[in-house]
Amino acid sequence: TRRRARATGAIRMLPATLALVESGTAAKGDVLGVARIAAIQGAKRTSELIPLCHPLALTRVAVDFEIQRAAVAVRCSAEVETTGRTGVEMEALVAVQVGLATVYDMLKAVDRGMVIE
Repeated sequence: TRRRARATGAIRMLPATLALVESGTAAKGDVLGVARIAAIQGAKRTSELIPLCHPLALTRVAVDFEIQRAAVAVRCSAEVETTGRTGVEMEALVAVQVGLATVYDMLKAVDRGMVIE
């Protein structure tokens, strides 16, 4: 059976921090590019992080980041697919959390008040 799950989350930050993300001038580099790779890696390694979670052969992991100026936030969306007997909701959730935690890690030197939602 084809299984698909989608998860979203956001990280709120100061306007000056969001400007660093938009301009690509954060000290640690391309924040969203690194976070995208981290999110994909998180989805693939979910069974190593969550006890009793089955390792799955994923057929697709898509991660998108959207800068939300009005909310002064970055939204992360992950969609994960597989063909098998179990769902991939945990992989989608872990992908979003790892992606947002990576954004936090890359920007914490300038904004320790960021909030992941």
